[in-house]
Amino acid sequence: VSKQMLEQVLRELQPLCTTEQQFIEKFFQLSRDTTELPVLGVSARTTSSPVPDGDLPHFIACFFFFLRLEEPTTRLMSEIFSCLELELRGFLDACNKVHPFGCLQVLVTLNDSIFEMWGSSSAPPSSFLNIVLGNMLLQAKSSFNKCIGTLCKEIEEAKMPSKMKGGVLPSVSRFEEFVNFSEEVFRTARRRGELDKAHLRLAGSVFSSINSLSSANLKVNTDMVMMENFHHIHCFLCQKKIPCLEDKKREAKQRYSEHMEKYVIKYLGQPLEKLNHFFEGVKARVAQGVKEEEVSFQLAYSKQELRKVIEKYPGKEVKRALETLYRKIHKYLSPEENLVLVVWHAMEQEFIHQYQEFEDLIQRCYAGSGIAMDFTMEDLLSYFNSITQSS
Repeated sequence: VSKQMLEQVLRELQPLCTTEQQFIEKFFQLSRDTTELPVLGVSARTTSSPVPDGDLPHFIACFFFFLRLEEPTTRLMSEIFSCLELELRGFLDACNKVHPFGCLQVLVTLNDSIFEMWGSSSAPPSSFLNIVLGNMLLQAKSSFNKCIGTLCKEIEEAKMPSKMKGGVLPSVSRFEEFVNFSEEVFRTARRRGELDKAHLRLAGSVFSSINSLSSANLKVNTDMVMMENFHHIHCFLCQKKIPCLEDKKREAKQRYSEHMEKYVIKYLGQPLEKLNHFFEGVKARVAQGVKEEEVSFQLAYSKQELRKVIEKYPGKEVKRALETLYRKIHKYLSPEENLVLVVWHAMEQEFIHQYQEFEDLIQRCYAGSGIAMDFTMEDLLSYFNSITQSS
């Protein structure tokens, strides 16, 4: 509604101001050849051509400041329409308040209207109305930048809900809400340079917000929450296909993969915790210079100690421990992201790698002892397969 009203106001202002300016120039014989009017090295003729998006605020500021000082017609129009700029500022403020992101619609509408007028012979770039609208555009840009700054701060300082155990964070949802709304508003806009800058600022803020979780008092594993949220952002950006956020999309995928790996490794130690701890000690001794064939002569890593540890992990117990782990993953991972099977498959691959490493260390450091784990690789694969099928 505010967009339609603003467009209507601008449409009705154009013929009114243009007609009045033409009358003044004719009556007071003030018209002159504006094609010879230099403006900081840019002729008035060139101002009707497109201006690079990044240069627009500076260009408008210089151009309209010069005209305000030098153009007699502009001074007369300013006297006649002395309240116009004030009233427009108030109207734009009202439009901004209609929606939390109302300043986006104001910016797009003003931008499009000004460039439409600059392409119209009835409203040359030096017209009084374009000077006023240029000032309004600067105000709109200022409001937009303040809005983005406030939103960035809100995202960076967002607190974790006290009862939240996982899932999509409020800061991520807020970022997603803004992107969805802004992309719809700018869908037909002639320029989107300001929006691209805002997207990059906000993406930086939301990544910073997720990174700060490491020190937050979460009731669940921090890597799990970070994994889910970077995965959510990656999927969202894949869907939106915003060119300026391609690097952020790739970064989100990388961070999602990193935190899934950390999450998997942290939780994998639990089903075979004592075995894992024992073989970590074996690897440490070898790294310190103990020969592989002499490791079994170390009191803490003797063949007898290895047999004791292996006896704690019969096949049935390992399967039961994996079932418990799966239930825990299923309980805490949010259903919205649907990552249970992805994480479970990653855990299976890491578990197989861990098992192969244990087998290799037994062959190298306890050769000829006849010591072997109670379950085989085939048993391990069947455990994972049955758990997946029963889920």
